This record gives sequence, structure tokens and C-alpha cells, in this order.
Amino acid sequence: MATIRKRVNENFVSYEVQVRKRGQPRQTKTFRNRADAEKWGRMIEAEMDRGVFVDRSEAESTTLADALNRYLREVTPSKKSATREASRIKKWLQDPLAKRMLSTIKGKDIAEFRDSQRQKLLAENTIRLDIALLSVVFETARKEWGIESLINPCQLIKLPSSSNTRERRLEPKEEIYLLKGLDAHCRNKQIKSVVRFALETAMRQSEILRLEWSDINIQKSTARARDTKNGDDRFIPLSSKAIALLAEQPRSIYGGKIFNVSQDALIRAFQRGCEKGAHLYIQDHPNLPTNEFLKNLRFHDLRHEATSRLFELGTLDVMEVASITGHKALQMLKRYTHLKAENIAKKLA
Repeated sequence: MATIRKRVNENFVSYEVQVRKRGQPRQTKTFRNRADAEKWGRMIEAEMDRGVFVDRSEAESTTLADALNRYLREVTPSKKSATREASRIKKWLQDPLAKRMLSTIKGKDIAEFRDSQRQKLLAENTIRLDIALLSVVFETARKEWGIESLINPCQLIKLPSSSNTRERRLEPKEEIYLLKGLDAHCRNKQIKSVVRFALETAMRQSEILRLEWSDINIQKSTARARDTKNGDDRFIPLSSKAIALLAEQPRSIYGGKIFNVSQDALIRAFQRGCEKGAHLYIQDHPNLPTNEFLKNLRFHDLRHEATSRLFELGTLDVMEVASITGHKALQMLKRYTHLKAENIAKKLA
């Protein structure tokens, strides 16, 4: 039988409900009106009688911020993408939902978050990844932390598309002025070398920054990409330009990393290099349209560009390109390669 106690404070009246049953944990909850208290008490008793009761107390006393911080401490450090995931968690911690109890977050709350991010013009895939992270936190709390009463609200809404297809190519003049912009802006001249190396090898940003001198075999003209996104090491053939770039880099007698550049510094310098390069282009070509010049360009687009150039050589087949880029699914490789129509037309002619 549920016991209801009326509590009177200075500002308001509340009703505390206690449900006790042998073999079940005691359940206590407070309501602002008696009708809600009685309704809750009857519901808990009925669930206990049917043997389907699940303790909701932890879900009702744990905020989303508590869950996110615990996930950040216990789960995130073991992941390869720990830095990126930590950044997403910090973004969620700043959202108003972080103050809410886990049990109170509904599907409509996640839908409102999704729509608000779209209004900020964020990429669909970025929004999807943010929601996917939250979904994993809910599932971890439910399956690993014993908060079994939780319903994952992220599974109740339509997620944004996972398609992240980009067709951005780096035009020849853009490459020239991007490098000029990096020369003008960057004190660390290795950043320019990283950009040029990316265009020569089609390697991912993380793979390039992780390269050590012990990974390079000059005799065989290869570089070993360790612990890649796919989880495997792979050997990448190096062009004569890529080998010349490596020869330009300072090298310690103890070996170590080839490019002493942090990911954050590279991203910021690349963005600034695009801005500076566009400014220099405007100075040199005041009468030409510049609306799209070096705009909407990301470092990862260099991988798109390099892969497309490999195809445009006309001497490598799909499997050979896949062995260089590390794409295991040919459909994914197709997604990354956007061949220029004018070059194909020349071959047809």
C-alpha cells in the first residue's frame, strides 16, 4: 500500500509518496499535488504486483551532465577518436538539456535539438554524429550502469542523413594561392609541407600527423600509415615529389615524428591560409569574380582531390587506388572520387 505524506513548507505544499513491498526496493517520490502522488503510487504498486517493476530512481536523479561526465571519464579515453568525442561531449554539456534528468528527456527534445542545429546551418552529418553520441551515452547508462528504466529518446526520432558527400575540388589556381596564403600566414613552415604531402599521398590528416621517420622506407619509396581509421596498417607508395618533401623536413638523430604540428594548429592555420590566399588572389585579380575562390574548403577535401588525381592519371585501376587510400569498400571510394567532367570528355574525344 502506498503511503502519502503531506509536507508544508513556507512557499508551497508537496506530497511525498512511499511504496514498500517485500522483495522490492522502497520507492519514494514527491509531487506538487495529491492526485499525481496517488496516481504514481498506484502505478508502482501495479508494476510490482505484475513483476514488471523497474527501479526508476537513478534515472530520475541523474542529470544528462552527470551521465556525460561519467562517460567522458570511463569510456572516451579508450577510443581512438577520444579527442574528437570529448569535444562533442563538451558541446552537449553546454546545451540546456544537460541540466535535465535522464528520465525527463523525450524524443521531442532531441528533435528540437536537431531542428535548432539545422537552423544554425550545421552539416547534416555533424548533427547526426552529435545525436549518435548522445544515443550511445543513453545505451551505456541503460546496459552498463544499471539504469534499466531508461528509454533512449534518440531512437524515437528521424535522424539526419549520414551522407557526407562533398564534390569540392581544389582548382589549380586555388592550390597556388592556398600555398601562398600559408607562406604568408604560418610561422611553422611544416604546415605548408603537410598540405603538399596530403595532395601527393591522399593520406588522412591524422595519418600524416602520426607519421614517424621509422615509417619511411626511402629505398622502396613507401610510407607506413599506422593504426589507421580502418584499424589496419597500410603501405603507401610515395611519389618523387613526396620524397622530396620529406627530404626538406628537419630530422632529429633520434627519429620521432616527421611533422611537428598539432591537429588544432593545422586546422586553424589551414582556415587562415584559405582566407589569406583568397585575399592575395583578389589583390592580383581585382576584376575577376572571387565569390567561390578558396571558399568552403576543408583539409579533408585535399584527400578527395588527391584521390581524384590518382584516378585522372589514367594508369591506376580502382583496386590500386584503393590500396593507396585505404578504402575497403569500393562504394566508399566512389563517393570520395569526383572526376572532372572536362577531363573525361578529353579522353572520349
